[in-house]
Amino acid sequence: MAVPPVKASSFLQFHAIRPLIFSISILLTLITILEALEVGGNGENGIFKEILRDEAVFRLKELGKVSDREGYLERTFLSPASLRAADLIISWMQDAGLRTWVDQMGNIHGRTEAITTSSQALIIGSHMDTVVDAGMYDGLLGIISAISAVKALKISGKLEKLQRPVEVIAFSDEEGIRFQSTFLGSAAIAGTLPRSILQVSDKSGFTLQDVLKDNSIEATEEILSKVKYNSESVWGYVEVHIEQGPVLETLDYPLGIVKGIAGQTRLKVMVSGTQGHAGTVPMLLRQDPMVASAELIVTLESLCKYPDRFLTIGEGSGILQKESFSGLVCTVGELSCWPSASNVIPGQVNFTVDIRAMNDKARAAIVSEFSKQISERCDNRLVNCSIEHKHSAEATHCDKDLTSQLKHAADSAIRKLSTHDLGDMPVLMSGAGHDAMAMAKLTKIGMLFVRCRGGISHSPDEFVMEDDVWAAGLALVHFLEQHVVE
Repeated sequence: MAVPPVKASSFLQFHAIRPLIFSISILLTLITILEALEVGGNGENGIFKEILRDEAVFRLKELGKVSDREGYLERTFLSPASLRAADLIISWMQDAGLRTWVDQMGNIHGRTEAITTSSQALIIGSHMDTVVDAGMYDGLLGIISAISAVKALKISGKLEKLQRPVEVIAFSDEEGIRFQSTFLGSAAIAGTLPRSILQVSDKSGFTLQDVLKDNSIEATEEILSKVKYNSESVWGYVEVHIEQGPVLETLDYPLGIVKGIAGQTRLKVMVSGTQGHAGTVPMLLRQDPMVASAELIVTLESLCKYPDRFLTIGEGSGILQKESFSGLVCTVGELSCWPSASNVIPGQVNFTVDIRAMNDKARAAIVSEFSKQISERCDNRLVNCSIEHKHSAEATHCDKDLTSQLKHAADSAIRKLSTHDLGDMPVLMSGAGHDAMAMAKLTKIGMLFVRCRGGISHSPDEFVMEDDVWAAGLALVHFLEQHVVE
């Protein structure tokens, strides 16, 4: 499947705390088993409260303390904190009965083999890195829920009865904070990571190759290419992730099925005018790039709110339908001007544009129309405008059969945990990118969203209720049980 793995001992630098970690892990396992026997919470009704909720929440909080910064959570690719977090994750994978290793891109793997000779593995995963000033659930919930679900199967005696291998992966980088390139971990496994990435530098001037070598990883293009999995060795990929939006909370539903991940276009718009004195240039003689930029930003908002006012939408061959624009969002996130003084008409204004939609043709139509609007409005205001295309990614659609299995498992979990009927499970689109987006280049994918308070993410205010952590873990247990040979 991949090159001989880098041993964890040669990769991790913090061996001093390992005896303590393993002692705590063994103690927690013994407590869990004893509680299960006493209460019957795991054995009789199969809800695994102690593992899927209590222990999972404890572990999320422990990882939330592992940071490179004092006072807030930040953990980037192969940073000292990421190595400490890796040590914890490895110990928890081993506690769940998984064989562990670390690959040449720093991804942590935990695997259990199947009772049959099937070589196609089910991969469950998410990322262990964070943004700056992060919350403790983004990415980490998917890792911990997967480990907890495998441990629940181990406790119930079903782990050795799986009909296909199961591999849990904690991807080393998804956010792209350190090297400004997302999906380093999952893209390497999917085989889409360009070899040139090894020479990309972080803000300190260290290349990716330098960082890998500093962590005892042989970082050559040939070795890196062998991190890639053979698509024939993988059955599918599943990811549990917080919603990072308000829909589930609004609907009062703990879990949601993901139908796909929106495609994305990023633009940089540069507007050049005539710099001048704020008090001496008459209004009618100005070529003001700030005012032109403001008009363009408002135009973008109108275009994305009411695309039918700008585009031909309706019936007919080749004509986009109204539903094609469902979930369309457009954002201007950065704006800068020169010389940026209160008494100067700026000479240059730049701003970014982020356009996302599930329908790639609809997204392309919005990009094309906005480019047209830029040309027309800049001409009217006698300023020069140019557009730089910074990034483009196609929409990713989840596999129907895998999604159906996940929905059945999640429905079953919610019925066990809820005291009343919640109705039909919501089906959502993801506006944010996830490792599943990269893994879709390798295999079929399925995703499950978990409700988060206020829809807040990428913030220390990120929060998931303990019972929702439980529901996510139990849904994975039921999903895995569909792959158990009775």
